[in-house]
Amino acid sequence: MSHTIREKQKLLNRVRRIKGQVEAIERALEEERGCMDVLQLITSSRGAMNGLLAVVLEDHIRTHLVDAEPHDGAHGSGTEQLIEVVHSYFK
Repeated sequence: MSHTIREKQKLLNRVRRIKGQVEAIERALEEERGCMDVLQLITSSRGAMNGLLAVVLEDHIRTHLVDAEPHDGAHGSGTEQLIEVVHSYFK
């Protein structure tokens, strides 16, 4: 994923925020906070993870599938790769 180097710091910052959110979930559970507090923390971290996924997925589509030069036998056609990525997202 050499193309992610351009956005490396932004991606790492997102990952660090997600890590902090997951740690907040752990603390909330340890402190036996209410269900609504825990659910809010989980929802926030899921949203952050989906945001990270969207950024990386969009970059992958733009870099490797839409604007990419065709490669002989690399990983199938760009269309097939896109379908595979989208299917994996919904699992």
